[in-house]
Amino acid sequence: MAALGGIPVLILKEGSERTRGRDAQSANINAAKAVASAVRTTLGPKGMDKMLVDSLGDVVITNDGVTILKEMEIENPAAKMMVEVAKTVDEVAGDGTTTSVILGGELLKKAEELIEQELHPSIITRGYRLAEEKSKEILDELAVNVDINDDELLKKIAKTAITGKLAEASRDFLAEIALKAVRSIVEEDGGKRTVDVDNISVEKKMGGKVGETMLVQGMVLDKEVVHSGMPKRVEGAKIALINASLEVKKTETSAELRITRTDQLKAFLDEEEREMREMALKIKASGANVVICQKGIDDLVQHYLAKEGIMAVRRAKKSDMDKLAKATGGKVMTSLKELNEDDLGYAAVVEERKVGGDKMVFIEGCKNPRAVSIVVRGGTEHVVDEVERALHDMLMVLGSTIEEGKAVAGGGAAETELALRLKEYSASLTGREQLAVEKYAEAVEVVLRALAENSGLDPIDMLVALKAAHEHGDKTAGLDVYSGKIMDMWEMGVIEPLRTKRQVVQSATEAAVMILRIDDVIMSKRESMPSPPPGGAGGTPPGAGAGGGYGGMPPY
Repeated sequence: MAALGGIPVLILKEGSERTRGRDAQSANINAAKAVASAVRTTLGPKGMDKMLVDSLGDVVITNDGVTILKEMEIENPAAKMMVEVAKTVDEVAGDGTTTSVILGGELLKKAEELIEQELHPSIITRGYRLAEEKSKEILDELAVNVDINDDELLKKIAKTAITGKLAEASRDFLAEIALKAVRSIVEEDGGKRTVDVDNISVEKKMGGKVGETMLVQGMVLDKEVVHSGMPKRVEGAKIALINASLEVKKTETSAELRITRTDQLKAFLDEEEREMREMALKIKASGANVVICQKGIDDLVQHYLAKEGIMAVRRAKKSDMDKLAKATGGKVMTSLKELNEDDLGYAAVVEERKVGGDKMVFIEGCKNPRAVSIVVRGGTEHVVDEVERALHDMLMVLGSTIEEGKAVAGGGAAETELALRLKEYSASLTGREQLAVEKYAEAVEVVLRALAENSGLDPIDMLVALKAAHEHGDKTAGLDVYSGKIMDMWEMGVIEPLRTKRQVVQSATEAAVMILRIDDVIMSKRESMPSPPPGGAGGTPPGAGAGGGYGGMPPY
C-alpha cells in the first residue's frame, strides 16, 4: 500500500502479506536454521534415525538427510530452499546431503550475527563467495589421486558412505555388490570415464535378509510370464522389444458396427482372431523366442504365442525397456510390421524365478551388459527401503570417484583444514569481507561439532584436539567417533570423493547467499476451496422442497 496525497493506493491483492527489511531476513534465516536443526542429529556414524509419518499414516524410518527433508511436508518458502540444497547434492554427489543442509543453516546463523553488527548483507554474500572459491581451491589441494583399479580403496569409499545407516551391519557385502555393479557400467570415451548410475536397476523384494541381496549381470523385471503354457526358461534368447499393444485396435473415433445376421458375427470374430494370429506369426517369423511388451497382450495373442513356444512379458516399464535395449542390443519397436531379425536383442538365458514369494523374470548373459540389476532383500519394507537408499549413496560415490579419480579424508579432516586455512585467508583480506570469510570458517566447524555431539563426545575438546593435530601438519587427522580419539582417517579407511565435498560447499553457500539477499517477502492470499453446499455432499440443494421441487417449482 502506498499513500498518494493522503489517499491509500492498493497495489497488492487484498489479504496479501508483506514482510520487509530485518524482519524478512530474520524470518527466512530462522526457517532455514530450523530445517538444519531437524537433520543435525542424523550426521555421522552414530547419528540417530527419524521416524516420519505422513498424512496417510505411511511410515518412513531413515537417517538419510534428503529423504527426511522430502518426507517432511515443508511449507515455508525459505525452508524449501534448504530442501532443494539437499536434493541437488543427492543428484550430483549422492552423499553429503545432511552436511550441506547443516552447513547452510550455520552460514545463515553466522550471517545473522554480522547483520546485527550492522554489516550489509551484500558485503556478507561477497565474503561468502570469496570463501567458497577459496574452499574449493583448498579441497583440490587436499585431494589425493585414487587408483580406480584399487578395489580395496574403492570399497573403503563405499563403506564410508553407508556408515551410520541401518544397512551398516552388511556394509562389506553391500560394498562388494555396489563396486561390481559400477564396474559393469563404466564407459570410456576418449580417455574420459563416465558412470551413469541410472543404468543400474534396483528391484526391492521383502522377505529374506539383507545378505540375500544379489547382483544380476543383466536385467530383472518385476513381472511374470503372461501365460501358463509358455516356457519358463529360454536359452539363447532372441528378444523382441515391442512398444505397441498386441491387441485388436480400437477406432480413434466413435464407431458403430451393426450386425444383423449370425454369419456376419462369425465373420467379424474370425477376422479378429485372424488378426491376432497374424501378430503371433509375425513375431515367430522374425525369429524371436522372447517378447517383452511395454503395453498389453490380448489373451488370444498369448494363446498363439504359447503354441509357438514363445515366452512373453507384458506392461514392462519404459525405463526397463530402454535398459533392455542397451543391454541386449535390441531395438524398441513401435510397430510389428517393421519387426525383423536385425531388431532383436540377445541374451544367454531368460528365466522366470521365484523371489520372496513373487515371480520375477531374469535376463542374463546379455550381449552388452552395460545395464545391471540389484535385487534388494530385507525382512521388512522399512529395511528394504533403507538398504536401497544406502545402495544409492554407495553407487553415486563410487561413480564420482571413478569418473574424477580424486578423494579426500573424511571424519572431519577436510573440514578442519578448511576452517584453519580460511581463517588464515581472511587475515589477508582488507575490506569488510574479511569478517564474512572469518564467520564462514567458523561455520565450517559445525560439521565437527555435530559429529562429536552425535557421538556423545565433548565438541570443544574434539575441536581443539583436531585443530592442534592439523596445526602440526597432520592434514588427514580426523575424529574416530568410536574411540573418541584423533586418528589418521586415510589409514582408517574413512575416505570421501572430492566431488561430494565440493558440492556440499557450493550448494550450502548458494542457498545461504540466496536467502541473505532477500529483504522483502510478499505472500499472496491463498485461494480458499469453495464451500460445500448445505447438507454436505449430495445434500438437498437450497430451495428444494420435500416434494423434490426446486425453488417452489413442481417436481420434474
